[in-house]
Amino acid sequence: MKIAINKLHPFYNHPFKVIDNAEMDDLVLSIKEQGILTPIIVRPLENTSDEFEIISGHRRYRAAQLLGQKEVEVSVRFVNRDEAAVMLVDSNLHRSRILPSEKAFAYKLKLEALKRQGKRSDLTLSQFATKLDTASVIGQDAGESRDTVYRYIRLTNLIPELLQLMDDEKIAFSVGVELSYLSENHQRRLFEIIERDNCTPSYSQAFRMHRAFKDNCLDSRLLERIMSEEKPNQREVLKISMEKVRRFAPKASNTQLEDFVIKACEHYRRYLNKNRDRGR
Repeated sequence: MKIAINKLHPFYNHPFKVIDNAEMDDLVLSIKEQGILTPIIVRPLENTSDEFEIISGHRRYRAAQLLGQKEVEVSVRFVNRDEAAVMLVDSNLHRSRILPSEKAFAYKLKLEALKRQGKRSDLTLSQFATKLDTASVIGQDAGESRDTVYRYIRLTNLIPELLQLMDDEKIAFSVGVELSYLSENHQRRLFEIIERDNCTPSYSQAFRMHRAFKDNCLDSRLLERIMSEEKPNQREVLKISMEKVRRFAPKASNTQLEDFVIKACEHYRRYLNKNRDRGR
């Protein structure tokens, strides 16, 4: 059926970002030329007579808004909010690229919905009871382990600034998990250091922050000390093409080549020192 676009409402607190970017421009162009090929899935909104909440199709809904469309084609599902939450998450997890923050809040949304339901729409209660736990069910649906699901949900404890660094691939997943155990104040102090010094913590640093916080001994001075340490990826590295070196030792392995270069440098230094002594 077709519904006036002003009668549709995004799913409250849905975890997937809808951004006006190049991908959205492509979607707008596609809908302008071909229309919305797959109807937006909605459900009746509680305490209203003719308004609906979007379950699947938030990007199509936004594209239709940008095009100034007055109505869109929808498919109505008569489900409660928890059933809709599970449908929303499952319909988006097939996407090729999902941000860590999206997956974190999606798993949390589905976990809370399933716990309230006590079952999935495609499982009877007795079948659900045979599962290890709710997180295992989510992991099976997403192709991930139970522990990975819980680790992603931990990320929802990060402040938005640190979570954005994860989405920007400036902080690794394992680092984000460790930092999620810090208090909000400690996280904000850490972010100030990151911004000031233009550096991000390694896993080892994040792990020690977590351990220090757990032992109730993490303060600003310790944060500063940990973050001031030189990390391997911050040390200067000389890069030389393997092809340039290999012609001097064609049968050497990569490890042998490294040793070859070091010895060549040592030999050249002795040569320079010998010539210097002769010139005195």
